[in-house]
Amino acid sequence: MREYLLAITLAATLCFLITPIVRIIAMKSGAYINVRSRDMHTHITPRWGGLAMWTSMSITFLVVSHLPLVSKSFGREATGIFLAGTFIMILGALDDLYDLDSITKFAGQALAAGILLLHGVQILWLPINGIFTLPPNIGQLLTVLFVMVVINAVNFVDGLDGLATGIVAICAAAFFAFSYLLAVVNGFNRAGAPSLITAVVIGICIGFLPHNYHPARIFMGDSGAMLLGLLLSAAAITLTGQIDANSITENGSAPLLPLLLPFTVLAIPLLDLGMAIVRRLRAGRSPFAADREHLHHRLIELGNSHRRTSLILYSWTAMFAVPTVIAAFAPLWFAFFSGALIFGASYILIRSSLINNKEKRAALV
Repeated sequence: MREYLLAITLAATLCFLITPIVRIIAMKSGAYINVRSRDMHTHITPRWGGLAMWTSMSITFLVVSHLPLVSKSFGREATGIFLAGTFIMILGALDDLYDLDSITKFAGQALAAGILLLHGVQILWLPINGIFTLPPNIGQLLTVLFVMVVINAVNFVDGLDGLATGIVAICAAAFFAFSYLLAVVNGFNRAGAPSLITAVVIGICIGFLPHNYHPARIFMGDSGAMLLGLLLSAAAITLTGQIDANSITENGSAPLLPLLLPFTVLAIPLLDLGMAIVRRLRAGRSPFAADREHLHHRLIELGNSHRRTSLILYSWTAMFAVPTVIAAFAPLWFAFFSGALIFGASYILIRSSLINNKEKRAALV
């Protein structure tokens, strides 16, 4: 655990220190966009945050590869994740600079998923009637689709200062806790790509958040959103690939959890993505046409501030993620109780905001 904590600390420190440098480079390179009607910010802000994240990740990998335990995490899968992450970050950086069309970005995301497949990162089984081993071609297709869905879910939720950064940090923390505890409880190797990748993601998000929280001085842009989405999806896939599902069943754990976890920890981004697609199709628009009807827009319309809205959506993310992890290692009642506590906290945040706004309107009258 100490080596993973070192990886988190190193990634956070590097990202915190490198981000201001990248901000200057982005402004000089023109990697920013003028304020649009649908934007929540009011000042021109650079977008190459993903470059700072990738640089911090790369240096962290280089340093921790010399540690006794974590060095065993590096192999074919970790190499594939790094190469795919590098490719998707470059694609996102070009989009931040030139605003690429959707088809080009989708093709690039599929190609990044293909890089993962070439290095053995693939969904191998599903919990259907016990454990169902997937045919290679079906597993490859599901892998590509899963990677693309997670990438775009993270990208869709990146519409408010610090929102995507905090949500991804919570998701990565849930993934890390699950993968590490699963290894400890079931006697698996604690040095694995899922734990390493999620630890680094936690670190770069912590380091980037002070620069990205409202009022943001830099955005992660597509370079950051797509990088984080790919890293999360790859960590989830490698987690299932490294686990003998039959072994999990024998030890009393639910084999569904490794595959359920990505959807619970990413519940808010996936919900926002699904609602946006349905909403836009019903209106006869492209499912990827931007609007101001995302979850964070609606919370702000209720009178919540930027920061309070982020905190509410952080709590909603934790409300799904934390109970899922707890349910794998503790009684279900405890998992539900933890979820209820987090829901109560989010309700208090929303309720207090509504009361404050009502009082302000009354005072104006």
